[in-house]
Amino acid sequence: MSDATQYDVLSIGAHPDDVEVGTGGVLIDLVKRGYRCGMVILTQGEMGTGGTPDIRRKELQRAAGIMGVDVLKTFDWGDTKLEDSYDKRQALAAVIRAARPRLILCPYPHVGHGRRQSHPDHVAAGIITINATNLAALQKAEVPGERHLVTRILHYFLPHGVTPTLVVDITDHFDQWISALKAHESQFLNPEKSKDYIDSLTSMSRSFGLVARCRYGQGFVSVEPLQIKDLMCLVEGQDEDRA
Repeated sequence: MSDATQYDVLSIGAHPDDVEVGTGGVLIDLVKRGYRCGMVILTQGEMGTGGTPDIRRKELQRAAGIMGVDVLKTFDWGDTKLEDSYDKRQALAAVIRAARPRLILCPYPHVGHGRRQSHPDHVAAGIITINATNLAALQKAEVPGERHLVTRILHYFLPHGVTPTLVVDITDHFDQWISALKAHESQFLNPEKSKDYIDSLTSMSRSFGLVARCRYGQGFVSVEPLQIKDLMCLVEGQDEDRA
């Protein structure tokens, strides 16, 4: 990645398929709108039931190609062992400074409650990202590149009981999103696994769509209030019959 390359959106995940699962439909939409999107993965996904780091790396590249998104960096910070540390903040902050995104998407940084509690790696990825984003903005931080202030962070992988702040309609991109998911054959088309993950992810997207009055959606939380200049932008283009 050239130091001069600037991205509008950076989506960060713990494992090689996280970005596709939580933000893939949105990234497809943004790319089609002319925005430049990149992704960063914090582990090799080596603890997955299927695949090896090499297989998962190739699947990641295929999925990224389907979405039209660049893979900026894949770290090797330990699948199931991911934890926040200052050196990880520095490394991710360097990527953020080089990419200079206005928007970052990353996992929800808190553990959910009950049987559907969040994967520890997802939570750690959210925490690392928040801290790295802060570090990237500090003038005196020991991080390569010019300081960069990200405009907004939105969180995906919302645990049970957390209501999304916003839902993005991905209905027009649903088939392409599913194709990107299926590129991860070792995870979602693996005969060793009894669960139909594609069906589960379709149901999840449909549930977000139901609450937002569209067919398929992906949900996000914004910790900070959203600033709206034109209140009517919230109702423009809405079609109640799509659901």
